[in-house]
Amino acid sequence: MIYITTICGNLLVIILVIFTKNLHCPMYFFLTQLTTLDIMVTSDIVPYMLHMVLNNGSSLLLSECLMQFFFFSSFESSECLLLTVMSYDRYLAICHPLHYSSKMSPTLCSTLVIIAWLFGFIVISFQTINLSQLQFPRSNIIDHFFCEFDPIIQLSTSSTLYIETVKIYICIPVILLPFLIIVVSYGYIVHAILRMQSAVGQKAFKTCGSHLMVVFIFFGTLICIYLVSVNGNAVIARKLCSLFYTMGTPFINPIIYSLRNTDIKNAFMTFWK
Repeated sequence: MIYITTICGNLLVIILVIFTKNLHCPMYFFLTQLTTLDIMVTSDIVPYMLHMVLNNGSSLLLSECLMQFFFFSSFESSECLLLTVMSYDRYLAICHPLHYSSKMSPTLCSTLVIIAWLFGFIVISFQTINLSQLQFPRSNIIDHFFCEFDPIIQLSTSSTLYIETVKIYICIPVILLPFLIIVVSYGYIVHAILRMQSAVGQKAFKTCGSHLMVVFIFFGTLICIYLVSVNGNAVIARKLCSLFYTMGTPFINPIIYSLRNTDIKNAFMTFWK
């Protein structure tokens, strides 16, 4: 039910943006890209997870496992960069409203989205190739509900020092740097809002509140998984964090944007009529 609701909720946001002229602006264009990534992330993980649960376990070829890792990690990496682009969009809209239309042109929007998608796929391609060169025993069991990085390398009989070092370097441009840019952007946004009149400031907070909520939930779980050691007794915590950002975030994104965004709610009411 959560999976079906996730797919329908994100598709609804995409449909509303496509068929509502008032939503044809950079903010909602980026939102459609975010919801598309959420659909792809959850569709890469949940169907096979359900199959595994219903059959009390299942098996994958190594190539299939690496393929699942590649697509999942690529989508998540692209989402990190896309959330950064969305924060930059809100920074321009609130801090430089007079220059917003000229700076955030359709060409720039398309370019930023293409860079976010391509960068995610290129970076993860390099790491997937590194994983494919590791040696694995014939019989192995992943103590996880999908092929994530750490559970895979824990099964390898090869030295994983190099590939784990590469993971840290990848996390810098994919997780840490985007998170830092988002924090700085919202620092300027908050400073600009405090200088506005109360009514205008309240509207700006509502506009950015949903994005900021998604950012802290999404990046918080990623940092816990990839930059904080959760070995040993914390394996269950790893699974819970993974479950949250593979199923939880895509599930709540449409709810957050719908309930806290007046434009989306008005578009829904018009579309429903």
